[in-house]
Amino acid sequence: MMDLLLKIPDCYKDPRASALCIVTDIRGSTPGKTGAKMIVFSDGNIEGTVGGGGIEKQVIADALHVIQTQTPQFREYNLQTDLAMTCGGVISVYIEPVSKPAKLFIFGAGHIGKYVAQYAPDMGFETTLIDWRKDIFESPEKIHYTQVCKQYLEAVSDIAFDAETYCVIVTPNHEMDEEILAAVGKKTTAYVGLIGSKRKIETLRKRFLKEKILTEEELDRVDMPIGIKFRVVTPAEIAVSIVAKLIDVKNTCHIE
Repeated sequence: MMDLLLKIPDCYKDPRASALCIVTDIRGSTPGKTGAKMIVFSDGNIEGTVGGGGIEKQVIADALHVIQTQTPQFREYNLQTDLAMTCGGVISVYIEPVSKPAKLFIFGAGHIGKYVAQYAPDMGFETTLIDWRKDIFESPEKIHYTQVCKQYLEAVSDIAFDAETYCVIVTPNHEMDEEILAAVGKKTTAYVGLIGSKRKIETLRKRFLKEKILTEEELDRVDMPIGIKFRVVTPAEIAVSIVAKLIDVKNTCHIE
């Protein structure tokens, strides 16, 4: 059963959400044994077992609820009174959602992008900084994030977007910002944020709607102008407002 724990990293790559179920205690006669483990996926498929039969069916149902709420649960099942199983023992199961790391992609390695990349890893984000200008990057030994030297749209095509994907668009060029937004705006994401003045955003929004690049609903999902609104001046302060917004979205999504 230890082998099942080694499969958890594979769950991070799987597009399905999942939960880990562990039998923590048994009393009396039960089909499962203490330490038995099972991974339940959001489509109802499983790996491993907690004993089979009626108890396993109920644990799967409870695990699907845990996946939906993203809230761990400790459940105790009386096999006779709860599940009408003749063996009549009691089994305790801990069910925990497998939380995929929040993946942050920052388009633009200028001052703001670098500060966001510097702060975000400490806040639980698996961070990638993307830019086509090779000479703008930091020495690898000085940083705790990944640097990708590619054209922005090429990098977009390499990303496996999902509900744990966060995008921050802070390139040095308005046209590049718009190209990236057009490319990621229809993707499945947790968050997309675009830097810019209110006037720039207003102009972009009108053009995107007129040219049917994105729908009104898709544009409403974009945080623009980006970040938590408070008085900021320096690139570092702007980055703080962006990271604050990322934290707020991440924690709100996990609560819901």
